[in-house]
Amino acid sequence: MAGVAGIETRALDLETGAWPLSGERFDAIVVVNYLHRPLFPHLRRALAADGVLLYETFAMGNEAFGRPVNPDFLLCRDELLTVAALPPEPMTVVAFEQGKVSGESRTAVVQRIVAVGAARPWPPPLG
Repeated sequence: MAGVAGIETRALDLETGAWPLSGERFDAIVVVNYLHRPLFPHLRRALAADGVLLYETFAMGNEAFGRPVNPDFLLCRDELLTVAALPPEPMTVVAFEQGKVSGESRTAVVQRIVAVGAARPWPPPLG
């Protein structure tokens, strides 16, 4: 995505030391195939009041199909719904799925959510 107009890319260590994005706000946060639970409150605070959260990663039950198998890296049932309810304000859940998915290369158990900040007009205008 580097070089795409309107997108700034950065490589940051989010797991050690202080949260490197303190005071910054983002219109959208996308997380895929990654889970470090201590980041949940930071991600929520970093999302703009009308921002969009897209999150998808592996969930409990995935150990039957391959990696990851460590429970530290597998979401519990409905866990992303809990993330959407964290402060500063509960988000509006637009879509939520959890369960087994099969793709061309593998079968996995995942959980995914699309949620928008409380300041985003709802329902969105059509057309």
